[in-house]
Amino acid sequence: MNSNDRSIVGLLMLAHGMVHTYELSIPIFVTIWLAEFDVIALAGFEVGVTQATLGLVVTAGYGLFGLGALPGGILVDRFGSRRLIAACLFGMGGSFFLLGVAPDLVVVTVSLLLWGLAASVYHPAGLTLISKGMRARGTGFAYHGAAGNVGIGLGPLLTAVLLLLFDWTAVATVLAVPAVLAGLYALRAEFDETAAVEGVGTDGGDPRAEGGVDSLSEFVAESRLLFAGAFVVVFVIVMGNGLFYRGVLTFLPNLLEGLPGFDPVPLAAFVPGIEAGAERTLRPERYFYAGLLLVGIAGQYLGGKLTDHVPPEYGIAGVFGLLALLSLSFLPVAALGIGPLFAFGAVFGLTLFAAQPLYQAAVADYTPAGTRGLSYGYTYLGSFGVGALGGAVAGAVLTYADAGVLFGVLAGFALVASAAAVYLVVRD
Repeated sequence: MNSNDRSIVGLLMLAHGMVHTYELSIPIFVTIWLAEFDVIALAGFEVGVTQATLGLVVTAGYGLFGLGALPGGILVDRFGSRRLIAACLFGMGGSFFLLGVAPDLVVVTVSLLLWGLAASVYHPAGLTLISKGMRARGTGFAYHGAAGNVGIGLGPLLTAVLLLLFDWTAVATVLAVPAVLAGLYALRAEFDETAAVEGVGTDGGDPRAEGGVDSLSEFVAESRLLFAGAFVVVFVIVMGNGLFYRGVLTFLPNLLEGLPGFDPVPLAAFVPGIEAGAERTLRPERYFYAGLLLVGIAGQYLGGKLTDHVPPEYGIAGVFGLLALLSLSFLPVAALGIGPLFAFGAVFGLTLFAAQPLYQAAVADYTPAGTRGLSYGYTYLGSFGVGALGGAVAGAVLTYADAGVLFGVLAGFALVASAAAVYLVVRD
């Protein structure tokens, strides 16, 4: 990587880690909200809190995380990545400050909506910056993905550790501070956002390497152009990924609570002098969850490096086929005990996160540089917007059926994504 590449990847590793720190700390809070709140009360109406209703609350925030990616992608093409990344970081910090003073689930919901809106612009901004600013694109995707998984794993781990000492509202407030500091850094970092595509379109290259969307008619025209080609198949892949990802992670700590070996352990057993109580216990499921996500660091790096050596379609087909098999194996392996489940969790985490850089590279391969922000906007509309429904699906299945049915549904999502990738291979 050259100096411009290093400057870009440094900022994006920091920002990507922040985004996923907040995203994956939310399921840790879900287990607390299920125990702390009995009803959601708004305008005289009250709804009981269950996995289904809380799944809808979380889906609302995660949904905006994806839905906002499309307008965010349009803004990236017009105004560049730096401003939107800084706004994203400041907005996420503000939303967690609000979460820290939330007296009920209504304010919790508002906080999650604001977080989703702020976070939604990051992926189109960050991935456009890699694809247009970095010459070592595959390495950029690899480091970017790995940094995201540092946040994905360390965010929940830090949250779980802080919850040993503080109330959840205080923990949310503490978590808000790093995003504000990262936002200040984003305003000062120096780099060329278009170093990798300079001259393209002026010397016989892609004539759409420059530009963006200036009007509704251009938006419609560029969208039609994208979906008239193979990008529509890539969009199916990212929707399948999003539904699987959100469906398996939203309630994973809650699912693990009832398994053998995951009983709460009083903190007093490890720290003499501390009185054990409801909030003074080690919750093994939180640390298993964080560990599974940390393993994803290697998965992201592996997936990113694979894009430099094999067509992403082949990798996508294999990874999602394996995820389907692992989903169907989750409960049978869990029945063998906590040791086999830990080993299985490492494989699961590695595979789950290897998929992301592969489909990110596929988007770059099947879209023009000039509307790359729009392309990644649609990508994260599918992955995190449509994909957010995975949390609602998981909550409903767990409320009205059981975990076995849930993992069967998740396997179906993975098989659809794998089949779409196989279609791209055959088509090419």
